[in-house]
Amino acid sequence: MCSRDARFDGEFFFAVSTTGIYCRPSCPATTPKRQNVQFFPTAAAAQGSGFRACRRCRPDAVPGSAEWNARADVAGRAMRLIGDGVVDRDGVAGLALRLGYSTRQVQRHLTAELGAGPIALARAQRAHTARILLQTTDMQAAEVAFAAGFASVRQFNDTMRAIYAVTPSQLREARPGRASRYGSVGVANPAGGVPLRLAYRGPYAATELFDYLGHRALTGVEEITGTRGTRTYRRTLRLPHGTGIAEVGERVGDGWLECHLHLSDPRDLTSAAQRMRRLFDLDADPQAVAERLRADPALAPLIAACPGLRAPGTADPHELAVRAVLGEEVPVAAERSLGSALVAAYGKPLQVSSGGLTHLFPTAEELAEASLSELDMPDSRRAVLRSLCAALTGGTVVLDAGADRDEAEKALLGLGGISPWTAGFIRMRALGDPDVLLGNDDAVVAAAREAGARPVGLHAWRPWCTYAMHHLWNATTVRRRTAAA
Repeated sequence: MCSRDARFDGEFFFAVSTTGIYCRPSCPATTPKRQNVQFFPTAAAAQGSGFRACRRCRPDAVPGSAEWNARADVAGRAMRLIGDGVVDRDGVAGLALRLGYSTRQVQRHLTAELGAGPIALARAQRAHTARILLQTTDMQAAEVAFAAGFASVRQFNDTMRAIYAVTPSQLREARPGRASRYGSVGVANPAGGVPLRLAYRGPYAATELFDYLGHRALTGVEEITGTRGTRTYRRTLRLPHGTGIAEVGERVGDGWLECHLHLSDPRDLTSAAQRMRRLFDLDADPQAVAERLRADPALAPLIAACPGLRAPGTADPHELAVRAVLGEEVPVAAERSLGSALVAAYGKPLQVSSGGLTHLFPTAEELAEASLSELDMPDSRRAVLRSLCAALTGGTVVLDAGADRDEAEKALLGLGGISPWTAGFIRMRALGDPDVLLGNDDAVVAAAREAGARPVGLHAWRPWCTYAMHHLWNATTVRRRTAAA
């Protein structure tokens, strides 16, 4: 905190008793006296103790803690579900049902771990969403309140005053685009969507991530526009209350990626933003990953060559699972061709196309009973794909943000026809597990041999095996590109 180290933004918060304000560690304000400082694991905990958010450093706009990506316990699963808006949509009872615990147990777990219960955590998230809408759109305050998930305008007004110490109108007047480097910028319009700055803790290897997504983009659902270095990734989204289109720019800012969300229902803002964060792995801690992996002499040169390499997640776990089955034992180009054919045959057309975006990816329900005859693949693979979609529809396989990773992988393997590689790949990307090692992956084995690393050295790379694997894949890609040049 004294060194204003931005690497810890989002990992903890501090509050000053003499001012009644809480901040991120990198806040540029004068460092307070130690005896006046309290530390909190979450913004919700600070708010629950009566502190309001600093208007200078905007602590609500920080990256999420990487701890919630790594942790597979109840608190970690709950945080991922709350981030996806489950409490706003289904209440604490819905959250507890998904976790397999009683509401009292969930409350106790979260209060003990985070200093705040699920309602307080969701309330903090609603306030952040409301601030974004107030400062980036021209929506009426009442519309903002319900779009952000508040039950009433009065609740919205009281919460905004408690957290920001200003009224919604005053918050709107103080748009951060004028002088602040934090939060959202600009004012949305119907054509431009809602502009966001998606924060991350650096460094961030954007070029490599955009290459990865671009090589796998499905026609109609995804597209990459622009030239390398200034590209924009665009894709369609199927969201809880409607549909959307997300646009994320490759050019990195001072700790953020520029994003625009075009939503049919503004209530989906939180879910859409969280899905983009997971897809672009924006809550990762690259310093912690590098510190662990570069202890392996074979990986150290790869870490140095590509600092901040991320492990892409997904915007839709069901979509990722279907694509993983389509891509089993075939090259990336063939997987992309099969996926694009699937979208053309079964995807739902957008009411209005946007550039190359024309369809939503088909749902598991739509594919469970489909013939899939349009796909150039063996009947046995079609049967596996239908079996997967039926399991996703029936709840036999659960891949939501709070799914138990071990149980999900076990359920996938129990379907028959899904290899350990595919189940591990789904666990890695659909469930965001940072500690997956596909030891039987030919490219990983070859890259490890080339680098002198041993992919069986699981304990040496934990808990970041997923990132070790991406560094090995990236090294292979770089060698191929160099050889082709």
